[in-house]
Amino acid sequence: MTTVPKFSPRRRTNTSRPGRISRPIDIWRRRLLIGIVVTYVGLLILAPLASLVSGAFAEGVGAIITALSDEAVFSAFRLTVFIALITVMVHAVFGTALAWVLVRYRFPGHRLLNALIDLPFAVSPVVVGYMLLLLFGRNGLLAPVLDAFEIKVAFAVPGMILATMFVTLPFMARELIPVLEAFGIEQEHAAATLGASGWQTFWRVTFPALRWGFIYGIILTFARALGEFGAVLVVGGGVQGRTETATLFIFRSLDERQYVGAYSAALVLGLISLTLVIGTELLRRKEK
Repeated sequence: MTTVPKFSPRRRTNTSRPGRISRPIDIWRRRLLIGIVVTYVGLLILAPLASLVSGAFAEGVGAIITALSDEAVFSAFRLTVFIALITVMVHAVFGTALAWVLVRYRFPGHRLLNALIDLPFAVSPVVVGYMLLLLFGRNGLLAPVLDAFEIKVAFAVPGMILATMFVTLPFMARELIPVLEAFGIEQEHAAATLGASGWQTFWRVTFPALRWGFIYGIILTFARALGEFGAVLVVGGGVQGRTETATLFIFRSLDERQYVGAYSAALVLGLISLTLVIGTELLRRKEK
């Protein structure tokens, strides 16, 4: 006769007890970690934003409108947007090509080139501006060539564009490289087998797969270009009405104790950046 094994109720109680004991501990650990993270983000991001809004509205909405109506503000923002758009257009083409070469080809110096892309993250923008002065300044290495063609780079808009392009170099490539690696080459080979040319394969097969990474790269590049300060200050000089961007206007206004103008311009830049960040997040959700 087969006997059915009996299970002790006491054993079941012992095995389930650790779960009931550890569950409240895990909940409090999660709450503590979430609280630390929220406090960390709040102190570094939300508190400065709240201070900026408070400073901008300290004298009322009318003072903000008056400050933003100044021609110097319009000139600074026009130059900022112009430099950012030029930077985005250049990186949209050459940043995409850079990512393509690094993923699709192997050549001597491949790892070095891949590492150099991240150099703008490690080098101070002030140092970048100084290096450009050593190259394009009055006594710079390339000064004789520039003088011969009557081209002015240092303390002019071209130098500021070069500085902004340097500090924004990694964003487009770093967004596209993982997408290209995940996409692979099977579909491209299939298109080539069906008789598609290189351009047809890129525009109809590769680029649709890259479009979200391409958009992310453009948004990040544009946002970073809007907020550049150190490099454009050194290489541009911050001449009012000529080489003064929005960030340089804020710096000058604070130095001259024109706090309403400084806070108002900073608030506009902050709202633009916030809009770009929210737009990026919405695009990411749409992709998913």
